[in-house]
Amino acid sequence: MSQVTPEVLWAQRSSKTDAEKNFVYLTISVPDVPKENLKLDLKPTSLAFQGHSETLKRTYHLDINFYDEIDVENSNIHHTARNVELKLRKKELKEEYWPRLLKDAAKVQFVKTDFDKWVDEDEQNEVADDDLSQFGGMGGMPGGGMGGMGGMGGMGGDFGGIDFSKLGGMGGGPGSDDEEDEDEDDDMPALEGEEDAKGDAKVDAADAPKADK
Repeated sequence: MSQVTPEVLWAQRSSKTDAEKNFVYLTISVPDVPKENLKLDLKPTSLAFQGHSETLKRTYHLDINFYDEIDVENSNIHHTARNVELKLRKKELKEEYWPRLLKDAAKVQFVKTDFDKWVDEDEQNEVADDDLSQFGGMGGMPGGGMGGMGGMGGMGGDFGGIDFSKLGGMGGGPGSDDEEDEDEDDDMPALEGEEDAKGDAKVDAADAPKADK
């Protein structure tokens, strides 16, 4: 069974005065890895991740050290069928961007710029704040709990202080209620009045005289 390093996309914003505008976007590409097969350990200067995909027969492993410290307690995570997305709050309020994501200056192949989210440093104030709307709309789970996360596959209960109550809104994937609702709409039976109208139309057509040839 193969173990691979997943692709990591990143982008960032910075602010010297507003902590909520001073963060790093991180997307770990791990398709078909269910939440119960995830292990994530987020610390102020590092992130360790492991995930297993039964369908792809593949285990993903990632261990990185950040360029600078992050505020773990004010960082968020969002899991989808294709990836794990994180919004990491930078610890130090600073106008300048981080020069890179990793502490080590050596270039690595698996870390790439997320051009869908990247904004140049001098243009970031002109961009809307909701360019990652799923983080803004991730409400708490019913009762404040995590539902069936089950400790996320043996993470030992140490989530590094990350706010997993904001993991709501993970639906919408294959087999979700949304798809079931759409299927039901497609198969809606005709209304009673419509059926009668169709029946009358068939009778009228049968009784109509055929034109002489």
